[in-house]
Amino acid sequence: MEKVIIMGSGCAGLTAALYTARANLRPLVLTGLQPGGLLTTTTVVENYPGFPEGIDGYELTSRMQKQAERFGARVQFATIEAADLAPRPFVLTVDGERLETETLIIASGAGHRHLGIESEVKLENKGVTYCATCDGALPAYRNQPLVVVGGGDSACEEALYLTRFGSQVYLIHRRDTLRASRIMSERVLSNPKIRPVWDSVVVEVLDVAKGKVSGVRVKNVKTEAQSVIDCAGVFVAIGHVPNTQLFKGVLDMDEAGYLIPKRGTETKVPGVFIAGDCSDRVYRQAITAAGLGCAAAIDAERYLAALA
Repeated sequence: MEKVIIMGSGCAGLTAALYTARANLRPLVLTGLQPGGLLTTTTVVENYPGFPEGIDGYELTSRMQKQAERFGARVQFATIEAADLAPRPFVLTVDGERLETETLIIASGAGHRHLGIESEVKLENKGVTYCATCDGALPAYRNQPLVVVGGGDSACEEALYLTRFGSQVYLIHRRDTLRASRIMSERVLSNPKIRPVWDSVVVEVLDVAKGKVSGVRVKNVKTEAQSVIDCAGVFVAIGHVPNTQLFKGVLDMDEAGYLIPKRGTETKVPGVFIAGDCSDRVYRQAITAAGLGCAAAIDAERYLAALA
C-alpha cells in the first residue's frame, strides 16, 4: 500500500512529489497520458523564476522530475482509470491493476479545449492540431499559410512560433482585442508575418472530402459575413478543460469542471488533496501550480502525521 499517490506529472504534481519525497513518504507519481503536462508543449517559459534567459517547458519539467526522484519519488507512466474514494485506504485502478493509497493528490491538469465542430474532429491530425511546438515544423506546414485560433497568451505564443515555418500566420479571435498579456500582444501585433482576423470564429475547417486541411470558413460575429481563408494547418489555442471527469459526482467541482477545495488544498474527502490547473481557473500559471503542489504535499504530510 502507498502512503501518497500523485495523479499528474506537471508542475503541481512534481512539486508535490518533491515535497512528499523529502518527507520520506516515497510518493508514487502517475504521469497520465502526457508526462510533464501541457507545459511540455511550450517552447520557452520566460516567467518561471530562476531562469533569466527562459527555459524549454519540457526541460523544466524534466528537471523537476529528476529533483523529485533524487529524494525517492517514483514516477510511473500510467493512467488512473477508476478511483474509489469511499473506503480507507483509497482504491485506484491503474492500467488495469489495483493500487491502494492512504492519500491521493490530484494534480491532473487540463486538456485542450476544442472548437466543437464536426470538421475539426474529422481533420484532427490531418492539419488540425493543438500544439504548434509539437507539429509546427512538419514539412506540410513549411512556407504555407497557417491559422491559429485564440486570443490569449497561448494563442499568441503559437502564432509567434509558427512564423518560423509558415509563410503567413492568421490569428483568428472572436473579439477585437487580444486577451493576452501586454508583452505577448505587442510581439504579435508588431510581427509582419502575423495577420489578426478580429471579431471572427471558425465555423468549418476545409476540406474533409480531401482528407486534409485546405482552409477555414470564418464568420464575423458582428456582421455575420462569412469568408474563406486558405491555409495548410489550423492550430487551436482557445483554452483548456480540467482533467477531472473521473471525480464527477464524487468531489465538489464548478460548472466548468474545476475542483473546489474545502480548505487549503483539502477536498470534502479526507486524505484527498487537489493542486494545479485542475483546481485553478483564475491563474493557471506554472509557478502557481508549483505553489499549490507544495501546499498539497504539506497538507498530505500533516494528514498522515495526524493518523500516526
